[in-house]
This record gives sequence, C-alpha cells and structure tokens, in this order.
Amino acid sequence: MTIASLLNPITGTPGPARLDHASDWMQGRTLYGGASALIAYTMAVRAFPDLPPLRAAQIAFVAPIGEEIELNAQIVRRGRNVTQVRSEVLSGGKPALTAFWLFGTSREPNARRPSDSPDNWPGGPEEAATAMKTGQAPAFIQNNFDVRFGQSKGEDHGATIRRWARLTEDHGLDLISQLVLMGDVMPPGAMRIMQRMGPISSINWSFNVLEPEATNADGWFLAENASQHADAGYSSERLRMWDSNGRQMLDGLQCVAIFG
Repeated sequence: MTIASLLNPITGTPGPARLDHASDWMQGRTLYGGASALIAYTMAVRAFPDLPPLRAAQIAFVAPIGEEIELNAQIVRRGRNVTQVRSEVLSGGKPALTAFWLFGTSREPNARRPSDSPDNWPGGPEEAATAMKTGQAPAFIQNNFDVRFGQSKGEDHGATIRRWARLTEDHGLDLISQLVLMGDVMPPGAMRIMQRMGPISSINWSFNVLEPEATNADGWFLAENASQHADAGYSSERLRMWDSNGRQMLDGLQCVAIFG
C-alpha cells in the first residue's frame, strides 16, 4: 500500500485521525519510525503550507502508534528567516511522538563547505545485490522498499550497516518527505556487534537536511547507520544518507534501545 494512502487522513486540522492502512507500515506493535515521523511532518506542513524548506528536526518516539491517533501542530516561533513548528501524534490521549521542526529560507552564504564524500564509495545501486530478502526483514520493508547491499559482503565493517534503498513505487513524495520516511529505514549499526539477537527500539532521532531544495531523480539513497558507542542497553548511532551521485542529503543522530 502506498505511503500516500497512509497520509490521506492528515488534513492539517488538529484532532482525531484514523490510519486505515497502518497495518502495511507496522514494525512490531508500532508504526515504523520513519512513517511515524512522516505523519508528524505532514501534519506540520499541511497545517502551515507556507513554510520555507525543512532544515532540521528533533523527534522523540514516546509510545507505540497504531490506527487510532490524534494530531496537533503549532508554530513555536516565526522569525525573519526561520520558523519553528512542533507537531505531535497522540495515542489514547497521551503523546506517542513529539517532533520539533526547523524550517528556514535560503540566504546568501557567508560560509561554504561541501559535505565529505563517503568512505569506500560502493558504486551505484544498479549492480548491487538485493539485501533483506523475504524472511530477512520486517514485512513493511519487503512490501515498500527495494534494498540492496551498499558495502562488500564477507568483510568486517565493525558496527556500521550501509545499504541502498528506494521506494518500490512512485509514491509522489517530495524529496524532504522521502528523507523523513527513509532516514530511519536501516537497523542500527549496533546489530552487527550484538552478542545475541534481541529486540531493538528507536528512542529519538535528530537530523539536519543538507540539500533541502535538491532533487533525486532515480529515488535511490545510500543509508548508513553506525554505532558510535554501545553499552548498558543503548547505542548512540550516526545516521547519514547520500544520493546515487554521492551527495550527502541527511546527517543525523539517534539513540536506540538494545534489548536481549
């Protein structure tokens, strides 16, 4: 089921909403984190359609999200160049996701520094082998994403997971919505160093959008999750995404709970 079907109930008007197609995007007992974040982002931009491009976000995954939700959004501050918006997804009358979005107009730059190219660029996705085959990934990934290897197999990559990913259908999403939906699609890099398999859960996600007004014609993104520190049941992860030309689009951090 397309992501557009999931987003259709979001009108920008605060209040209850029913996500009739939530089952197609579930990860365990909650909506997949990227889809949950996209619902909150869509609520913000539909409530305030004159916003400038998204520059950054801070998202807290508080509780499970299912079909029956409530939505709200408010402008926290509107400055000369930057507008800050808070949106929330509530479940059972309690916060399930809280998001803080920073939108900013472009200005004449006073500093320029291109983002670094990724180490060990794997080449384009066209010839890469398929990853996360049937039975190796949650149903929402297998039904909605084409995922391919973005690093060589059989080598020690430490606590880093890198994969090519794109939506399997033309969902009609703009670039920012694609980044919000797909930025959390990879499992944490800490999975590579877990001593035993067990559940994992994203707690928060903070990211900067580096090229908010760019385009990505082929829809492919190279997504990388790398554990920077893992201990005591948590992992601090760096999340990055590049387009198929090696241009970095997103730079983020996430705290993940590691159970088992």
